[in-house]
Amino acid sequence: MTWSARQYSTFEQERTRPVRDLVAAIATTDVQAAVDLGCGPGNSTQVLAERFPQATVAGLDSSDDMLVSARERLPTLDFVLADIASWNPDQTYDVILANASLQWVTDHTELCPRLVSRLNAGGSLAVQTPDNMQEPSHRLAREVAAEGPWASKIADVRHPPRHNATFYYELLQPLCSSVDVWRTTYHHPLAGGHQAVVEWFKGSALRPYLAPLDEDEKAAYLSRYLQAISEAYPALADGTVLLPFPRLFVVARR
Repeated sequence: MTWSARQYSTFEQERTRPVRDLVAAIATTDVQAAVDLGCGPGNSTQVLAERFPQATVAGLDSSDDMLVSARERLPTLDFVLADIASWNPDQTYDVILANASLQWVTDHTELCPRLVSRLNAGGSLAVQTPDNMQEPSHRLAREVAAEGPWASKIADVRHPPRHNATFYYELLQPLCSSVDVWRTTYHHPLAGGHQAVVEWFKGSALRPYLAPLDEDEKAAYLSRYLQAISEAYPALADGTVLLPFPRLFVVARR
């Protein structure tokens, strides 16, 4: 299951807005070292570097394609190929950013305390995760997977479990001096209509469903998904679809 930087970046402006809000909420000011976990094509890393221009900023991702784009965007920064699930460096940081990446990693009960342990005193862990598993976009992806002729291949696709605000607060509060948790629903106007909704999720949530399918099956799956999306999200008079996208934010300061 590979990532496509080009596909992911199709909606870069919309995908970058949440990380701007997240980084703006980081209270740590004396930042000398910062890292972006799951940096993707570098849009989130750029936001981090602009907020803390005095800091040494690095990024890591598990996708070579994403890292190529990140290095092209920010050639003076250090980007490495690594897996968040096993990342446990000797170095410590003043800011650890994880924007729309931890939802792909299991066992947050172990992961989040480990990330906090890599913070310097007063440092901040800043996390944003999509909170949309019960939205029509994801529910319909599961239903189409289970009901089509491809069900034997993808009906059992499972995303890592998502957690609510209470989970993160209770997990991080004993380890940190402050924990700020909030949820925001963005409403993205997609001028491309229902097809744009499909294109958005082809770059993220649909990847586990599409990866096992051959080209004909992919086309048929996406056709059924488009039909279902068209019924779930009404278009505005000009054809634009307003896509609701809830996200959960956590800023924990050590």
